[in-house]
Amino acid sequence: MALHSLGIFFGFLTALGTLTNLVVCNEESELISDLFKGYNKNIRPADHPEDKVQVMIKLTLTNLISLNEKEETLTTNVWIEIQWSDYRLAWNESNYHGIQVIRVPYNTVWLPDIVLENNIDGQFDVAYYANVLISSDGWMYWLPPAIYRSTCAIEITYFPFDYQNCTLVFRSQTYSANELDLILATENGKIFEWVHIDPAAFTENGEWAIVHRPARKMINTRYSPDDLEYQEIMFNLIIQRKPLFYIINIILPCSLISSLVVLAYFLPAQAGGQKLTVSISVLLAQTVFLFLIAQKVPETSLSVPLIGKYLIFVMSVTTLIATNQIVVLNYSLRSPSTHIMSHTVKHLFLEMVPRFLGMSPLVDDSEVTAEVNGLKERRRSSFGLMQRAEEYVLKQPRSEMMFDKQRERHGLTRSIVNNIDVSSTANLYKSLAQAAPEIKQCVDACNFIAESKRQQNDIGSEIESWVLIGKMIDKVCFWAAILLFIIGTVGIFLTGHFNQAPEFPFPGENKKYVSDI
Repeated sequence: MALHSLGIFFGFLTALGTLTNLVVCNEESELISDLFKGYNKNIRPADHPEDKVQVMIKLTLTNLISLNEKEETLTTNVWIEIQWSDYRLAWNESNYHGIQVIRVPYNTVWLPDIVLENNIDGQFDVAYYANVLISSDGWMYWLPPAIYRSTCAIEITYFPFDYQNCTLVFRSQTYSANELDLILATENGKIFEWVHIDPAAFTENGEWAIVHRPARKMINTRYSPDDLEYQEIMFNLIIQRKPLFYIINIILPCSLISSLVVLAYFLPAQAGGQKLTVSISVLLAQTVFLFLIAQKVPETSLSVPLIGKYLIFVMSVTTLIATNQIVVLNYSLRSPSTHIMSHTVKHLFLEMVPRFLGMSPLVDDSEVTAEVNGLKERRRSSFGLMQRAEEYVLKQPRSEMMFDKQRERHGLTRSIVNNIDVSSTANLYKSLAQAAPEIKQCVDACNFIAESKRQQNDIGSEIESWVLIGKMIDKVCFWAAILLFIIGTVGIFLTGHFNQAPEFPFPGENKKYVSDI
């Protein structure tokens, strides 16, 4: 019996709840029917023509999708919150079962026609037309989502260490400032002077970090209040690029490849072909990196990106090194038959430059110069030794050999031999010439061989001097290229490192436009 009574009670409660829902639904239908009886959505909700309808706007950013530098386009995913008052849609809650809020389709009520003015694809509308919430006091609340593609002027001077200032501009498409008053949304008496970000719904961008996100109303004084351009609501996004991607994928490989051209100085001075091969290969690799950068940045002649300046710098250094290698090859392959080495050149490159580089001079201190028929003939200490050896050979061995067996063959007598003067090479040469013409020919042949050997030594010595000059030029240019490469690289990228977003979003204002919470 008790279970039967309990079942009846629960059935009664279920029937009562269903009846209550039907009553509420009927009351809401009756409310909507009464509100929209005679309602014209094409008429602005103002009591008098001179009255202004106040429209509040708030922007909530959920995702900064991308910034296309090439097309200068910012893509964002936002919720745009629009609020206004329509006195025609107010009701007394007590007359309609205490209903406080109703939801109606967007195309059944008046809308202020707020659009993104600086869109780039011609899509002024939102992505999804959500229902409009109407409160009992006539307050309208509309929160449609949108994916906007807006214009953003790209400043590429410090790319990829740059920051950008992108703006989303909203205004009414059909109503002037005399009909609508656009203002920023307020909550608890506080104005939302910033782009709202919900941490729970916001997705961080991998390339850009949001530094400032101010919002303000702009009055364009060059227009009159009757113009649509007179008032605008502007939401700014000041974003700083995260350069790690470009450092790892472009800057670091380019720097490493460019540094290889300096290693060409470690090749011999005569290896000009191999040096030029290294330089031209590096130059081609740098050109590839330049093409990659050109595909990323806008096609503008207003400024050159920082990484473009760096690539031009390293390409110029590579070109100078290639030119220097040609000059060094020219010096290294010189010979006495094509060029005459002056004393100034030798003193500069074989004495002064080595001392400047902390090396010992490459010219022997015993080297002397002599004037022969107006030309400078080089005589080294080694040639003096060779001359003394020649005198010894002419004095001792050949005279002894002559006195032992050769004198009978040539018919020499002891009296003639005794008359030979061996005090000097010249006297010995004259005495032998008088004693035996055959010996004179032998001596002439020996002198010719000695003279040829001396000339070969002189030519080899001068060729070696030209090679040493090429090496000295290589060493000087090596250190100059190292310093130029390091100073240029550090100097260029330091300018980008110090290019940070300003502390305050607008010049002349010490205000950050952020929430105090």
